[in-house]
Amino acid sequence: MKIPFLDLSALSAEIASEVSNRWKVIVDQSDFVLGWEVIGFEQEFAEYCACDYAVGVASGLDALKLILRAMDIGQGDEVITAANSFIATALAISSVGAVPILVDMNDRDFLMDVQALESAITPRTKAIIPVHLYGQAVDMNPIMELACKRGLKVIEDAAQAHGALCNGRRCGSLGDAAAFSFYPGKNLGAFGDGGAVTTNDAVLADRIRMLRNYGSHRRYHHDELGENSRLDTVQAAVLSVKLKNLEEWNATRRHIAGRYAAGLANVAGLRLPTTNEYAEHVHHLYVIRTMRRDALIQYLQDRDIGCIIHYPIPIHLQKAYAYRGWMSGDFPVAEQAANEILSLPLFPSMTDAQVDYVVDTIIEFLSERE
Repeated sequence: MKIPFLDLSALSAEIASEVSNRWKVIVDQSDFVLGWEVIGFEQEFAEYCACDYAVGVASGLDALKLILRAMDIGQGDEVITAANSFIATALAISSVGAVPILVDMNDRDFLMDVQALESAITPRTKAIIPVHLYGQAVDMNPIMELACKRGLKVIEDAAQAHGALCNGRRCGSLGDAAAFSFYPGKNLGAFGDGGAVTTNDAVLADRIRMLRNYGSHRRYHHDELGENSRLDTVQAAVLSVKLKNLEEWNATRRHIAGRYAAGLANVAGLRLPTTNEYAEHVHHLYVIRTMRRDALIQYLQDRDIGCIIHYPIPIHLQKAYAYRGWMSGDFPVAEQAANEILSLPLFPSMTDAQVDYVVDTIIEFLSERE
């Protein structure tokens, strides 16, 4: 049995006819940039996230960057985020001239250690970016309370949390603003790059619309030094079609994650992901931990099972951030996890037989090495 880490072809086939029909209209009308499909998707996605506004942009990185710019966060300001996120979270902070301040992860759930937040705040801190990693929301209540007390903005990095819930509320509606990525492999992914900002702040949403479009609301009138970061109309059409299927696909992801959990429960030498009581996980990734990670990867690959490490090098140990002077040992929980984590195959068209084959192969590997 050959199992890819991710199989997008089945999902693409499922929606191909409707996407083709929408694309034909776009081509016939030559409505390629900020067209009616973008406006429609923005309204649909805002409603889905229980927000007043959604603004389509070119990528998840741009979504974070434009939020920071629209909040006037820049040179010398500090923004706190998680050490074990994808580097894009930190890059957005750096790109506006601000300084990324990292906090370690919680060893139990991979999420930002909320207890470490307050000690990371300085007089230069302007915002916190909690990362809803792997499809599970950070507990936002204590973060919002702390931010309110200290006068800080909260920006959700929801790039992996399309549809996830925190205390019954959608990710994307919990902070001052949120950034989403629509990279093809996401739970809600385009056929290329794309992103969105969600917020309940009308002024912020309006400014982001201007910044994404060369700093302009009216053609050839440029009020700010903006940039070109617009969600393509053809990608908006894909996302609008996929959005209608997202709840069903997320439910299937939860089923697969539950089957993994049942099959791998109490297996020696293995740590499984946990779901917090306040959260409804959408399982963008199913990440296990084992001290025998590298050997297990080879064992799975030899048996045609795809697997990936998300992410093998924490932000503070990336060469791009060597100038910050961070060293090994600065964020030990994230570093330890980076040596043990492994993402197993998980996609909505995955069958129970495929899940069981992965489970049996992992058990076989670990039992052979007891």
